[in-house]
Amino acid sequence: QKGYEKKRHKLIRAYVPHAGGNLATSDLLTHSPAPLLHPQLNYSLSTTTVSIWFHDKYSCDDTLLHRFRPMSHRAPLGPPSAARFHRRRTSGTRDERYRSDVHTEAVQAVLARHVERKVAVPMPSKRRSLVVQTSMDAYTPPDSSSGSEDEAGPGDDMSGMEHWMSRPSHLGPAHLGSTSSSSSSTQSGGSGNAGRLADSLAHTHISHLNHSAPPDVTGYSSDSSHSHTERHHMANMGTIARNTQKYGNAERMETGDGVPVSSRVSAKIQQLVNTLKQPRRPPLREFFVDDFDELLEVQQPDPNQPRPEGAEMMPVRGEALGVVTNWPPSLEAALQRWGTISPKAPCLTSLDTAGKPLYVLTYGKLWSRSIKLAYNILHKLGSKQEPMVRPGDRVALVFPNNDPVAFMVAFYGCLLAEVVPVPIEVPLSRKDAGSQQIGFLLGSCGVTVALTSDACHKGLPKSATGEIPQFKGWPKLLWFVTESKHLSKPPRDWFPHIKDANNDTAYIEYKTCKDGSVLGVTVTRIALLTHCQALTQSCSYTEAETIVNVLDFKKDVGLWHGILTTKGLRADVICPCASSPEALTVAIRRPVEDSSQPPGRGVLSMQGLTYGVVRVDTEERLSVLTVQDVGTVAPGGLACVVKPEGVPQLCQTDEIGELCVCSIATGTSYYGLTGMTKNTFEVYPVSASGGLVSEYAFVRTGLLGFIGPGGLVFITGKMDGLIMVSGRRHNADDIVATALAVEPMKFIFTITPDHRVIRLSSSQAIDSIHGVGVFCLALVPANTLPKTPLGGIHLSEIKQLYLEGGLHPCNVLMCPHTCVTNLPKPRQKQPEIGPASVMVGNLVSGKRIAQASGRDLGQTDDNDQFLFLSEVLQWRAQTTPDHVLYTLLSSRGAVSSSLTCLQLHKRAERVAALLMERGGLQEGDHVALVYPPGIDLIAAFYGSLYAGCVPITVRPPHPQNISTTLPTVKMIVEVSHSACVMTTAVICKLLRSKEATATVDIRNWPPVLDTDDLPKKKPPALYKPTNPDGLAYLDFSVSTTGMLAGVQMSHNAVGAFCRSVKLQCELYPSREVAICLDPYCGLGFVLWCLCSVYSGHQSILIPPVELESNPALWLLAVSQLRVRDTFCSYSVMELCTKGLGLQTEALKARGLDLSRVRACVVVAEERPRMSLTHSFSKLFKDLGLHPRSVSTAFGCRVNLAICLQGTSGPDPTTVYVDMRALRHDRVRLVERGSPHSLPLMESGKILPGVRIIIANPETKGPLGDSHLGEIWVHSAHNGSGYYSGYGEEVLQSDHFNSRLSFGDTQTVWARTGYLGFLRRTELTDANGERHDALFVVGALEEAMELRGMRYHPIDIETSVIRAHKSIMECAVFPWTNLLVVVVELEGSEQEALDLVPMVTKAVLEEHYLIVGVVVVTDIGVIPINSRGEKQRMHLRDGFLQDQLDPIYVAYNM
Repeated sequence: QKGYEKKRHKLIRAYVPHAGGNLATSDLLTHSPAPLLHPQLNYSLSTTTVSIWFHDKYSCDDTLLHRFRPMSHRAPLGPPSAARFHRRRTSGTRDERYRSDVHTEAVQAVLARHVERKVAVPMPSKRRSLVVQTSMDAYTPPDSSSGSEDEAGPGDDMSGMEHWMSRPSHLGPAHLGSTSSSSSSTQSGGSGNAGRLADSLAHTHISHLNHSAPPDVTGYSSDSSHSHTERHHMANMGTIARNTQKYGNAERMETGDGVPVSSRVSAKIQQLVNTLKQPRRPPLREFFVDDFDELLEVQQPDPNQPRPEGAEMMPVRGEALGVVTNWPPSLEAALQRWGTISPKAPCLTSLDTAGKPLYVLTYGKLWSRSIKLAYNILHKLGSKQEPMVRPGDRVALVFPNNDPVAFMVAFYGCLLAEVVPVPIEVPLSRKDAGSQQIGFLLGSCGVTVALTSDACHKGLPKSATGEIPQFKGWPKLLWFVTESKHLSKPPRDWFPHIKDANNDTAYIEYKTCKDGSVLGVTVTRIALLTHCQALTQSCSYTEAETIVNVLDFKKDVGLWHGILTTKGLRADVICPCASSPEALTVAIRRPVEDSSQPPGRGVLSMQGLTYGVVRVDTEERLSVLTVQDVGTVAPGGLACVVKPEGVPQLCQTDEIGELCVCSIATGTSYYGLTGMTKNTFEVYPVSASGGLVSEYAFVRTGLLGFIGPGGLVFITGKMDGLIMVSGRRHNADDIVATALAVEPMKFIFTITPDHRVIRLSSSQAIDSIHGVGVFCLALVPANTLPKTPLGGIHLSEIKQLYLEGGLHPCNVLMCPHTCVTNLPKPRQKQPEIGPASVMVGNLVSGKRIAQASGRDLGQTDDNDQFLFLSEVLQWRAQTTPDHVLYTLLSSRGAVSSSLTCLQLHKRAERVAALLMERGGLQEGDHVALVYPPGIDLIAAFYGSLYAGCVPITVRPPHPQNISTTLPTVKMIVEVSHSACVMTTAVICKLLRSKEATATVDIRNWPPVLDTDDLPKKKPPALYKPTNPDGLAYLDFSVSTTGMLAGVQMSHNAVGAFCRSVKLQCELYPSREVAICLDPYCGLGFVLWCLCSVYSGHQSILIPPVELESNPALWLLAVSQLRVRDTFCSYSVMELCTKGLGLQTEALKARGLDLSRVRACVVVAEERPRMSLTHSFSKLFKDLGLHPRSVSTAFGCRVNLAICLQGTSGPDPTTVYVDMRALRHDRVRLVERGSPHSLPLMESGKILPGVRIIIANPETKGPLGDSHLGEIWVHSAHNGSGYYSGYGEEVLQSDHFNSRLSFGDTQTVWARTGYLGFLRRTELTDANGERHDALFVVGALEEAMELRGMRYHPIDIETSVIRAHKSIMECAVFPWTNLLVVVVELEGSEQEALDLVPMVTKAVLEEHYLIVGVVVVTDIGVIPINSRGEKQRMHLRDGFLQDQLDPIYVAYNM
């Protein structure tokens, strides 16, 4: 709190007037910045404000009531509404008027009036205000947005800040009023919450944000009534504000004259302090040439593309609805009339498949049955007190396509009972395509009863008890059979109530959208009647005429003509019509008596259509579309064509757009979806000048087309069938038609995830005719695609299957190279900025050079007097002979062997004697130690030191895999020039076996010594080393790129290394440490063999190979032996996470308790695997493991341990960086969860005695804080150089003895070969300094240069593994500029082809890379080394030599 007060005092000092006396607080409002309210962010305000908004809005603009009335009572919009619509439309655009000089002068004049007023300072408030939690975007000072954290430290120049802080105090209320809504159009959505700062002004202006243009301060306002309202608001401001005493959780005060003030300045100061702590926005622009916004290849519009040239179209009116005096007032009245006047007249005849009449339904039967059903629906479902269905409720009609009679009776029965029928398809199985979405519609309509026929009821799937199961996603339904024999007779006195047609809902028709969701379109009774009249008039239906209906009678045109309105075939009787679920019948071609007048017909250029333009072409060309008219606008309707996207503006006469219809005979809403209803059923088209076309609302039909000469309507496609590719609109049906015409197949369909075409066809005509590339071509077995109930292809289900990887194609071809055209531009390498310029730039921007160091290595302990590890062991054998140093555990968790200081010393002496006697080795000879993980290895190592030899630890060959593991052993023995090989009797036998001799010629081996029977006598004298810089041992390992390298470790380096680890982990003789690592190289070897002897602590050794048979071994040992510190590898952690995932309860019962673990360190030479460490922590949290205790270490070839979390010090920090910036070698910090964010965890605390600097790998110049570069290290335990008999001096000097090209050019650094960055955090180290965190990004030699950008394999692999549940493991590598992805398939081989599109799509969407080759293999093909790292180069060699035996290889064309 004191620190906060100090900061506040320091920052506010410049603004506090020193003169005493009372300060006027009346004008504190001038401190608040303009309310940056976004029009769509009203919901972020408090409820108090919203209630005022509604009250105020209704008082000032009565016309808003129209917006909230039910849609059925839509009133014509008068002039005020028109003005309101116009105002609403223009307020979203940037109006240059508000940027004019006049405006600026007016603002300055307003400000001048406030100059004399004194600055008001509020009472000191310690409450944390709302401000601190609001978005920071709006308050970032102008120049502080560069770089990353801590550029503006405490000592930085604050003059820019002062200017920024004092800026809001110049803004008076008048100015705020003028900008409150214009800022909404220029501010980004994220900073909308910032409006809370000026709340006392904000809620007087919110009412105008949605529907008004910004008020004009210059007095040139065109809308005088509006400015009057504005003044009225300003006058009422005091009263409104007084009514709201509290706003959020910020205190409010009132001054003497009743003006409310907000005590927020202290919160603003606090917020400024917080802003300084925030991760900065993108760094200084001067530092880099390309920003990501400019990277995406923006497709330039084709200068030759056709553009509409016609005049603006005028709305076209259909013929007037004729008034016939005797037309019935409702459809039920019509049924009553025909049912009583002519009961014997046939109403509907249903035919069988051969065309024979099955049943004739007369008007009399229809009338009587409908009455009977209506009575039963209302009175026989539920009890008398609680009927299940009341008038106005919705009921489902489930009838098969071969039973129109039962459906017609049910439909009219519902109309007579005044319930709302919802006709749907018969569900054939519990998992029907699209049936789940139908279920959602029924649920949202509140349907509880389903009417069905007897035959249909019997055919529904049933459970063992004979009940109809609940379908997936469906509500619980009562199935009610409508056959007469199942119904009760209505009493003589009961009669349905027949009203005139009104605005009640008559029926709900379902509509399936492009994405598979199902909407219910409501049709009112008046719309139903008017529609029937329009159809009767346009088709000239008369009594006793016969119509043939071959359409689905449950929906659309089949329902309207066959159920509701109810000649030798000549060409002129074919009357096409255009209809949509929303607008019902849009246009219909009348049957013409005069056959001399041909129908309208046009041959249109397909290319023109893709640009939305009508261009006439000739039929000779392939790329044309022939269209016929669908007649004129339906009677009583007004139609126009508007632009498909954005504001509904009228199209030109030669432009394709969406048809909109204004008529009584249309649907009125999507049931229960007010927002979508507004966008579709309440559209007000405008002309180019901005005026409304009509005061009545139009309905969007979802049909694309144009109105030709003579008012003829032409339809070219549907909105749902549009595919946008490269800025051009293609019609899915046209592409399907092309494919079918070229190569007829059963079904061909197109879907487009993210503007790409996927097609089931093997033709290549689409490219040439439509000019659109095919992304994926998949062939599936016949009859496996999901179908709609009427037998068509269920597009949305197929798309869903494709996106989920469930299509199971039998062949697949991806062509991403031809059709993905908007990839980022390949990065052009800019000439490097010199290191001196970078350093100066960092200084100018206030950045520190990215360097950090661990604490000093002090010489404190007794053993620090010894320069050599062999001397330390001899000293321990004398001083603490019985102290146990090592305990080895068996696979059952029992102690298999242990070593005290004296036992180790004695065994080492006998090994030395063996080397001198039998081996005849001289001082400085190299010895290869080929041992399994255990105590023999440790004794052999110290025995070699006692004999003056240089030991090299080598992993023994695997008995089951000799042919691949033995050559590595042989190579290390040869490259290290070993004079002899020491091993156990078992491995000796293995090396002489037939398999071994078949792989490697044993005669070329140096002598092999078996150490199982050691000589009993001591050596004559132990070797006393003299040169601390002499070679202690060689550390050989194979890197992930397959390079074998041996690093020389001197005695000095070994001593410094052990001291450093001892200090970091606080290792003392009383401590116990559990180690589950491979002891052959790196930090694993040092912890296994060296640290216990140096520090005296007891090491509990758990060979990782034992965990394969007993995954719980390591954790049980840690729990039972009460170990506080343990080390493991990622492979061990992964084995425990996968193997023990389901056993946590059983382990808890066995007494496993990890609450004592203080540090569980993962030893690795790579970027920390956050997902694995997090899942490990989460999994064993219930067993007492604290998430803070899990951390990572980082080492590399040149320095085996640079970072190690240790026991004390701050917790590891996590940052989120922009993955796109990382590809350009830049670090850009972002918030958690933002798109393209990559979490990076600190790699542990820097070890004592280690210095780190981040340098540019090319120029070798130092880089600034939070800049990506190569990690360079300077430390006493750096390796001395590579050991190889071939003298690679260039590599040696470059890797181990590098100097900076600028700055500190004297220090000798070792280059790690890893990219990373340093970042100073808010945490403090043990010595009170601010903590520097090192973040490792990846190895330079593994990084792939593709399209000029640097990609790290792990990032692509993470995306690929997430792409499909069957992908077990994945590895990527480049091959001749192509990206190769190898995935291991867990599952059946028929899923292999599903992975190809999934992998291609995932890499394309997340990394903007096109995958060249996808290889699907069995589990276990990707080689992994002992540290759990993927050997990608070995994999590449196997791929090129065709050794992988893949399930499938896909070459993306």
